Amino acid sequence: MQTAIPCLFMRGGTSRGPFFNAADLPGDIATRDKVLLAVMGSPDRRQIDGLGGAHPLTSKVGIVSKGSRPGVDLDFLFAQLQPDKDSVDTTPNCGNMLAAVAPFALETGLVKPQGDATTLRVLTLNTDMQCDITVQTPGGHVAYEGDARIDGAPGTSAPIKINFLDTAGSVAPSLLPTGHVRDVIDGVEVTCIDNGMPLVMFKAEAVGRTGYEDVAQLNADTELKARLERLRIACGHAMQLGDVTAKNYPKMTLIAPPRAGGSIATRSFIPHVCHDAIGVLAAVTVATACVLKGSVTQGIAQPPGGTIKQISVEHPTGEFSVEIEVDPANPQNVTRAALLRTARLLMRGEAMVPSSVWRGKQTTAPAQRRAG
Repeated sequence: MQTAIPCLFMRGGTSRGPFFNAADLPGDIATRDKVLLAVMGSPDRRQIDGLGGAHPLTSKVGIVSKGSRPGVDLDFLFAQLQPDKDSVDTTPNCGNMLAAVAPFALETGLVKPQGDATTLRVLTLNTDMQCDITVQTPGGHVAYEGDARIDGAPGTSAPIKINFLDTAGSVAPSLLPTGHVRDVIDGVEVTCIDNGMPLVMFKAEAVGRTGYEDVAQLNADTELKARLERLRIACGHAMQLGDVTAKNYPKMTLIAPPRAGGSIATRSFIPHVCHDAIGVLAAVTVATACVLKGSVTQGIAQPPGGTIKQISVEHPTGEFSVEIEVDPANPQNVTRAALLRTARLLMRGEAMVPSSVWRGKQTTAPAQRRAG
């Protein structure tokens, strides 16, 4: 016998993975993590015995429950797994998987639709960050088809709007955890910043690269990857994150002048594999650095004027637009970040794990029924 666990398999932004109701998983964290590893098929480079896609972007899990605080509709716990490791990291956020939280909750009846559009306040338990997510719900059902397009995902879909309420210092102690907007660490001029995701940003030319290399080139560049890892470990200490050797953060972000009409060009390592695009919260953090006077983006980024700025972050497969609002009285203070994502329900059913991993409640009933 195997243990059947209800789940929805969903794409969120440019990531995908299984989503679970927290009530359907073990309450004990150690057992829960064993279950997630079994579900995804880790550790195995191909994840051949699980649902993982043999890449960090497709080795992600979403866990959702009803909100535990007043004014919060849903709690979201994100879990990052690695294909070839037995680690389950619930420290950082994932803004891409976040895009699928509201659709999951509506599909499974955790919350009710509010009309043609439904806005839900979501607390990400990983970093204690809140955001408002708006999805289209015509006729009381989640709409997935629409005209919204995001680079890194094929075709068009219904828009999902995410308005982040408080992202500064999501994992690190503050927005600028070193106390400076710019530092020299291990011989490289860097901006260490966390506005939703801890990042180390630096000019590509500082490590002998252009910043326009394709993903395959960068993933094959063992010399660069070794150099970035040394820098990452040093910056981890400077950012008060401790020894980050076994952690998935900070992410390493090479920057260069824009080439496709955007505000800045990026190549993002997550942290040892070059991202085909850029993570949602990494894009928010990059956009934030672009409006901070004195950061390493100065002289490279081309942000617009005004207090509400549309920052276009170029990446290997297109661009990611972030709307940044700054305090008119203090332009160094970012008050809001908003962006557009899409999501789609790919499959509904049950994830099966060996009973030797967890002898949970057996069920043969349908996993979820559409809400409404």
